[in-house]
Amino acid sequence: MSQMPVLFLSHGAPPLVDDQQWVRQLAQWAKKLPRPKSILIVSAHWESAPLTIGATTDAAPLVYDFWGFPQRFYDVTYPAPGAPGLADQIESLTPHSHGVVRLPSRGLDHGAYVPLTVMYPEADIPVLQISLPSLEPEALLTLGERLRPLREQGVLIVGSGFTTHGLPFLTDPRADAVPPSWSVEFDQWAHETLAAGDVGELLNFQNSAPGMPYAHPTTEHFAPLFVALGASNDPEQVPQQVIDGYWMGLAKRSVQLI
Repeated sequence: MSQMPVLFLSHGAPPLVDDQQWVRQLAQWAKKLPRPKSILIVSAHWESAPLTIGATTDAAPLVYDFWGFPQRFYDVTYPAPGAPGLADQIESLTPHSHGVVRLPSRGLDHGAYVPLTVMYPEADIPVLQISLPSLEPEALLTLGERLRPLREQGVLIVGSGFTTHGLPFLTDPRADAVPPSWSVEFDQWAHETLAAGDVGELLNFQNSAPGMPYAHPTTEHFAPLFVALGASNDPEQVPQQVIDGYWMGLAKRSVQLI
């Protein structure tokens, strides 16, 4: 099997599935990808150290980690097969000194299952979620490097976050709201920095990126990008920037790496 690409995607809240453009873009993206043997996903919505491996059973219950939405968003299911063999491999790739924890009761959160319901709606590909064991960009880059060999076995590695995520600073809740200046500035910086392959600048985003700290008052939604960069063949490559634009003023920029 040929080596799978690596993705960083902006997943959004559950209502993003009502955005026809995002659904269309994400579904078309998935159709162009080689079919994965399994999917390994790192979501902004699960921080746990040391590295924690989620449920490996088939059709594990989802984690509805959001509040105040219509009931239909809590009725969503995604009964994907588990990936126990993949979990074993991740444990074997992790240095003994780092340790690995297993949490069999922890199903997919919305950062994982929401995009997967669009990309692979049949839920017939084994999926495994692991935690973000750190928010330090360098540590996540190293984690991605350790996971890189899995791509040779048909594993699609997905970092699921959001290019901007300044929810406390949004003033217009409409999906088509005009994006605030801090979101536009950070998104343009991300576009240019990714296109330049400037990993050093990306790693230093908290100090150097325009729009901070409004674009990321907390950094967990940008963190999955560094796992994806580390898992790529060359973090300094110029990625394919597949999706751009905004939703509720937040930047949806999503990229594919090889």
